Amino acid sequence: MKGVYTAAEVRAAEDAAMRTVPPRALMQRAAFALATECTRLLGRVYGARVVLLVGGGNNGGDALYAGAGLARRGAKVVALLAAGSHHEEGLAALRAAGGRAAGPDPALINGADLVVDGLLGIGGAGALRSPAAELAAAAADHLTVAVDLPSGVDADTGAVAGNAVRADVTVTFGCLKPGTVLASSADCGDVHLADIGLVLPEARTRVLEATDVQAVLPVPGAQDDKFTRGVVGVVAGSPLYPGAGVLATGSALHGGAGFVRYLGRAPEAVLARYPEVVVHRDKRPLEVRVQAWVVGPGLGTDQAGTDLLTDVLASDVPVLVDADGITQLAARPYLLDGRTAPTVVTPHDREFARLFPSAADLLATDRLAAARKAAARRGVTVLLKGNATIVATPEGAVYVNPTGTPWLGTAGSGDVLSGLIGSLLASGLPVELAAAAGAYVHGVAGQIAAADGPPSASDVLGALRPALSRILM
Repeated sequence: MKGVYTAAEVRAAEDAAMRTVPPRALMQRAAFALATECTRLLGRVYGARVVLLVGGGNNGGDALYAGAGLARRGAKVVALLAAGSHHEEGLAALRAAGGRAAGPDPALINGADLVVDGLLGIGGAGALRSPAAELAAAAADHLTVAVDLPSGVDADTGAVAGNAVRADVTVTFGCLKPGTVLASSADCGDVHLADIGLVLPEARTRVLEATDVQAVLPVPGAQDDKFTRGVVGVVAGSPLYPGAGVLATGSALHGGAGFVRYLGRAPEAVLARYPEVVVHRDKRPLEVRVQAWVVGPGLGTDQAGTDLLTDVLASDVPVLVDADGITQLAARPYLLDGRTAPTVVTPHDREFARLFPSAADLLATDRLAAARKAAARRGVTVLLKGNATIVATPEGAVYVNPTGTPWLGTAGSGDVLSGLIGSLLASGLPVELAAAAGAYVHGVAGQIAAADGPPSASDVLGALRPALSRILM
C-alpha cells in the first residue's frame, strides 16, 4: 500500500531530511533516479539528444544534475533556462560534463530524443505562463519525462488549469502526490516512484497495490460453507431495466459471497440467467436475512422503488446504494437518519452533485476534498467514480484506485461494480476495504475486457473471474 502526501507534507519531510544528510544529498538521489529512468527510455545514451526544460526551483536542479549524468555518458544535452534564476551548482555540473545552456527557445526542442520537464515543482499552481507554456506545447510530440510532477498539474489536486506538460513518464520522489494519482494518464504517463530517503507520517490517502487486494479478498477455508462465506441481497432491476438486475446479481455471484438472494423487480430475467440465485418474489427486504445489501441499479424511481430502498436502509447490515437508489436518496436524505450500520454510496459526478450539493463546488478543483467533505457530512463511505475512483470514509481516510480504463465508462459497468462490492461487504470486509478492493478488481476486469476492443458491461462481468484469478495468483 502506497501513501499519498500533500505538497506541505512533502516539504516538511524534505526539510527534516536535509537536517540529517549532507548538502544536496536529496537532490543527488533524485537526479540519479531521474537519470536512470532517462537511460532506460533512451536505450542508447551516447549521441542521444536530450533537452532539459529548467525552471528556477529544485526540480530544475534535479533536471540539471540528471542532465550532467547523461552528458558524461555521451548524450548531447542542452538546458533551456525558463526562469530568471536557476540552480547554479546544477548548471555548473552540466557544463562541466559537456552540456550547454540556452534561453527558452521552443525551436531548440525540435529533433530531441528525450525532453526532461523540470519547469515547476510541487509548489507550482495555476496555468503555465510564458515561456513555460510555449515550451510545454513544443514538447508535446516528444518523448517526455516529468521531474516529480508534470508542470501545470496541481500537486495536491491533479487539476490542470490550462496548458500542462504531457509526460510519457513521471519520476516522482519520496512518495506519491495527489496530482500523480488523480491526474489523467495523458498528463502523467507511467508514474515511477523513487525512494530518496524521506521519513513520512502515516498517510491519510492511500493507493492499494495488488498484494494489498490479494491479502483482503475472501478465500474460503476448509470449514466454510455458503453461509459463512457471506449472504448478499440484491435489490436491483425493474421491468424497464431488467439488465441492471442481471448485471448486479451476476457480479455479486462472482465476488466471493457464498449465497445471493434477489429481491428486485426483474425476477424472471435474473432467474433465467442465474438459477443458483434464490429469488424472493413475495417478501420485503426486512423479511430476509443477509449480511449486506446492494440496492439501486435499474430499480426505478417510482413508489415501488422507493419502498424497497426504504426497507433496505432500515436494515442493520452494510448497504451499498447506487444509480436509481442515489437519485431517490438525494430526494429523501432523511432515509439515512438513524442508520448505524455502514452505508456506501457510489455516485458519478452528476449523482454526487445531487446527493451532496454542499460539496459539489469542489468537484472541478479538488475531488479528494469533495469526497472527504461529503463522507464526513453524511456519515457514509463515498465511492466517487471517475478517471481515478476515490473511496472516502467519514473518518477522513481515502483510497485512490490505480486500476481501470476509460472504456469502463459504459452503461451497466457501475451495476457490475455495485454487485461486486456488495459481495465483499457480505464476506465481512471492513467497508472501506470492500469498496477500495472492489474498485481495484473492477478496474482490472475492465482492462482485461478492453484488451480485445471496446467492452460492454457484460464483457466486464465476464472478466471478473479472470481478474480475481490474476490478483490471487
